[in-house]
Amino acid sequence: MKTIYFFSVTVLIWYGCQTSGPASQAETNDANTPLHLLKPDYPVAYGETTVDSIEADLDKIYAYLESATPAVLEHGTTHTELDGVGEVDTNTIFRKGDFRLISYEWGVTYGAMLRATEATGDEKYAQYTYDRLDFLSKVLPAFRSLEERYANYRSPMHSVINPQALDDAGAMCAAMIKAQLSGGLEQDIRPIADHYVDYIMNGEFRLKDGTLARNRPQPNTLWLDDLYMSLPALAQMGKITGNSKYTDEAIRQFWLFADRMFVTDKNLYMHGWVEGMEPHPVFHWGRANGWALLTKVELLNALPDQHPAREGLLAQFQKHVSGLAPLQHGTGFWHQLLNKNDSYLETSATAIFAYCMARGINAGWLDAKAYGPAVLQAWNAIHTKINAQGQVEGTCVGTGMGFDPAFYYYRPVNKFAAHGYGPVIMAGAEVYELIATRKYVINDSAVQF
Repeated sequence: MKTIYFFSVTVLIWYGCQTSGPASQAETNDANTPLHLLKPDYPVAYGETTVDSIEADLDKIYAYLESATPAVLEHGTTHTELDGVGEVDTNTIFRKGDFRLISYEWGVTYGAMLRATEATGDEKYAQYTYDRLDFLSKVLPAFRSLEERYANYRSPMHSVINPQALDDAGAMCAAMIKAQLSGGLEQDIRPIADHYVDYIMNGEFRLKDGTLARNRPQPNTLWLDDLYMSLPALAQMGKITGNSKYTDEAIRQFWLFADRMFVTDKNLYMHGWVEGMEPHPVFHWGRANGWALLTKVELLNALPDQHPAREGLLAQFQKHVSGLAPLQHGTGFWHQLLNKNDSYLETSATAIFAYCMARGINAGWLDAKAYGPAVLQAWNAIHTKINAQGQVEGTCVGTGMGFDPAFYYYRPVNKFAAHGYGPVIMAGAEVYELIATRKYVINDSAVQF
């Protein structure tokens, strides 16, 4: 016992000498350093968002998409460029790029480019949209004529000539009307928009009560995604025509969906709803919730200030945001399945939420103090997914509807998933405006507005 006691005392004396010597004076401790000001080891940059960095990111994406989405007609066999529309025949194709010029994803991108010009003042973004929509408008009559002449021929513009789903119509239509209203198009694109809206109003399958629906993957199925694939187009048509029937239908459809699909105890939406399914599996898929939130923003943007539907829509928007905000991951991303922390962090949903919350602040619908810091961190997270080539990484590929967790957990991500580009451009534009018009500070190490 004496030996052990002697050893213990010796160790204590040695440790005391070490901590009181010169070396201890350089060690960070509570006596010599305000520890609460130490810089955390953030995995994503924190409190470093600037308009210059956002514009640099937008420029990278723009440069990539400008080169990766050519608006060129070519011969399908020789791949030689056509001199003009007069040479169009059944062997004519669009020059292949990384993305299609006609898709709901690219409708989002066209609208996002218009917003980027509004926010930054740089005309090149809007010109990207004008160039491609004018191109499509110019070549459509030739392809339509060929389809009328040859019964089994399907042109590169078949989804415009004969839309078969809301995916074919809504997002492209909304972007076209926005471009028309902005005054930057050379072509009158209203006839295409009118054709799209006619499909939404009269061509799409509906439930007995008139709700826009699909018969896949099950009969009488509602897809939350379809809110965005239809209602913004109707709202824009109401705006350009002044005819309230389009706006009224958009509002009616919104509540037909929300009454079935909004889960009030979580303030989130379920991805799908199938008539007669009981019990109904509930999955809060990130991007579908993004489309629902974005639809509310589109409707609020388009509705007159005194419209009687505004108050209810705004309240629903705020509820949805209040459900989403606590689910944001510490990096700034949101999860593929919003309430499942072991599902992967996903870019496109994060970008849609960042845009919508930033838009809410900029429009006076949300409190900057409450939501501004989350928006900035979401953008910082998105920034890490924009690679050197201007490609957007970490986006879930196209996703149907599933009724089990594995379906959502293991959907692939890909830099060529077109769903990521429009939302990221929109988010960048709106966050650019946010910090260009409102200053944030670092107060006691925290981002605050």
